[in-house]
Amino acid sequence: MKTILYATDYSQNSVTALLLANTLAKKFGAKLIVMHVFDIPISLASSVSISYMKKEKRQFVENQAKLKAFYAKHLGDSWENPEINFVVDEDDSVPDGILEKAFKLNADLIVVGTKGASQIKELFLGSTPKVLIQKSSCPVLAVPPKSDASSLKKIVYATDFEQADIFAIKRLVEIATKFVAEIRVVHITTKKEYAGDEQMEWFKEMIKEKVDYEKLEFDVIFSDTVFEELVLYMEASEADMLAMLERKDNNFYQKYLQRDLVKKMMNEIHVPLLSFNVGGL
Repeated sequence: MKTILYATDYSQNSVTALLLANTLAKKFGAKLIVMHVFDIPISLASSVSISYMKKEKRQFVENQAKLKAFYAKHLGDSWENPEINFVVDEDDSVPDGILEKAFKLNADLIVVGTKGASQIKELFLGSTPKVLIQKSSCPVLAVPPKSDASSLKKIVYATDFEQADIFAIKRLVEIATKFVAEIRVVHITTKKEYAGDEQMEWFKEMIKEKVDYEKLEFDVIFSDTVFEELVLYMEASEADMLAMLERKDNNFYQKYLQRDLVKKMMNEIHVPLLSFNVGGL
């Protein structure tokens, strides 16, 4: 991992995400991009008028200073470190602004808080983390405001025995190795699924052929309430992070959960959620 992009709206809800992004950057010796996307509301001034351009320039200057002050408040005055860059951008869509910058900078990971400062705006437009998870080609780490970002000792990866899961687990091992963390690979399915245990044994052998990591454990759980069972499994295992694969079209999860499991989990759990997009693996 060479480049980590952390985006913030300056809210207290995004502080824990900053701490974890900074920890990951140090662990990997990666460049940390600290970013804020602002939007100038439409007014009587034309977007090509002199008054608009002056206002836009002032916003860039003010937000650059505000971004550094936010970082300094929570992590100290270390922005002169060449491995830390501050980026301010204007876009009427915060997720699109983040995604465009992540693409230009070839970011390996996007880190954001799960909740922003404006709950009303999120209600109508959809929260930034959910849009990023859906659209981003690189992994997205969504961090709840009250989670413990100091260490990662146990990571749960929820699998559906897809080929892409193997590549995602290989990426996850890169992070787990830095923290010497245990990875628990779990498959939760209904009792109607055929040969779930046999599939796990096959999947386990596939993982061992592709992934060299000793701290891997595998579990199969049969339940008709997949989502609720995963929440209970997270609590029982005392996991510090949940990792999942964002699937564009997953008939199984759509059938039993009615809506996307990754985004649903992000609303329920209190640990960071790492989402891998199939298209980015």
